[in-house]
Amino acid sequence: MGSESKIVLVTGGSGLVGQAIKTVIDEEKKSGSAEVGNEKWIFCGSKDGDLRNKKETEALFEKHKPTHVIHLAAMVGGLFHNMAHNLDFFRDNMAINDNVLYASYKHKVQKVVSCLSTCIFPDKITYPIDETMVHNGPPHSSNYGYSYAKRMIDVLNRGYAEQHGCRFTSVIPCNVFGPHDNFSLATSHVIPALIRRMDDAVTNGDKTFSVWGTGSPLRQFIYSLDIAKLFVWTLRHYDSVEPLILSVDEEDEVTISKAAEAIKKAHGFAGEIVYDTSKADGQYKKTASNKKLRSLYKEFTFTPFEQAIQDTVTWFKNNREHARL
Repeated sequence: MGSESKIVLVTGGSGLVGQAIKTVIDEEKKSGSAEVGNEKWIFCGSKDGDLRNKKETEALFEKHKPTHVIHLAAMVGGLFHNMAHNLDFFRDNMAINDNVLYASYKHKVQKVVSCLSTCIFPDKITYPIDETMVHNGPPHSSNYGYSYAKRMIDVLNRGYAEQHGCRFTSVIPCNVFGPHDNFSLATSHVIPALIRRMDDAVTNGDKTFSVWGTGSPLRQFIYSLDIAKLFVWTLRHYDSVEPLILSVDEEDEVTISKAAEAIKKAHGFAGEIVYDTSKADGQYKKTASNKKLRSLYKEFTFTPFEQAIQDTVTWFKNNREHARL
């Protein structure tokens, strides 16, 4: 990224990944890292402007005049919310992404890194998933609105690169968890939901703890502080328009039951975990390959899963009253 001073705008800066990036940048500043010394980081949330609105997006760019952008903002929701509102998810996310990338082009932003999602991949696919498969078939029907809107970022990036020479790229994280996650039982993902429910079980002195499904599906989980470091590295060092999967190694895939056991240990829950096999398991696995990331950033070390779970549980216990519940 050179040595000239940079202004980095992070959209969706108040969410899980945005807050993790802020933590990583604050730590870099404290340690006196040379690279962060000439960077000014601005974290924006929905209160700073509605990115679905072109004028408000323009005003945000006019105000901060960013040279670099990490684009995390999106309209998100759980499975059932997605199923009922596919059109809204498509239109709102298309508007957000079009507005942010157009404003970036118009304001001569030097580089944009946008966040995609593993749900963009085709429903019928071979494993492991890699970056070349994004457009190989329709995504799962349950959240096609969100998935197609996220895929279109890749289309926009290529268009801006071809027509205007813009350095716009994207990353595809696996399942992220950590401090500042959404712990709402209605809309949260599996790890924050289990952490929140286990905390309740400990408080209530429950003898058993129920996990939906058989516990056998496999998932790649990445700690938010690890993904944050990889986002910062991508912004500084990765210039290809081709998307980049940010995931733990394939052998670090864990079962839902292993995740539940790690959360039980972190909470010190004395009861027994039981599996409600009347509930569906969902997709058995979504294994993604991080070969490309490993070839570019060989020395990166991921936080061990159990340690990351322990740190997240500790954060939740200390911050429960102002966590997103």
